[in-house]
Amino acid sequence: MKRKATAVWNGTGKDGKGHLTTQSTVLNQTQYSFSSRFEDGIGTNPEELVAAAHSGCFTMKLAFNLQAAGFTPTELKTNCEIVFEDGKIVASNLTLSAQVDGIETGQFAELVKDAEQNCPISQLLNTAISVNYTLNA
Repeated sequence: MKRKATAVWNGTGKDGKGHLTTQSTVLNQTQYSFSSRFEDGIGTNPEELVAAAHSGCFTMKLAFNLQAAGFTPTELKTNCEIVFEDGKIVASNLTLSAQVDGIETGQFAELVKDAEQNCPISQLLNTAISVNYTLNA
């Protein structure tokens, strides 16, 4: 399987602007700029997209882990905060709220740890990763 996206940029780093398009066209010439990356401008930015990718990948991996262990989650909700300092992503902090009936806390913790370490985006990132979670069983 291969997935792709295209970035187009016009102008300088600070004064230019660009757009991103994904293969699925969920992003279709979606604006990004210095302002949307380093200030509160309109549009997306690479770190926001990494946060979406990491939260989505981790959550799906955890769902597969739970399924393999015989559990069906009612809901898994993961927020991801990407920490960008001095031109580098230095951390990805995941916060999970989970509703999984019948699972014991220790088993859940093991499945969360496996998802944290083995989802493809976690394996791609060369940064500190943390997961805090709340389990409502």
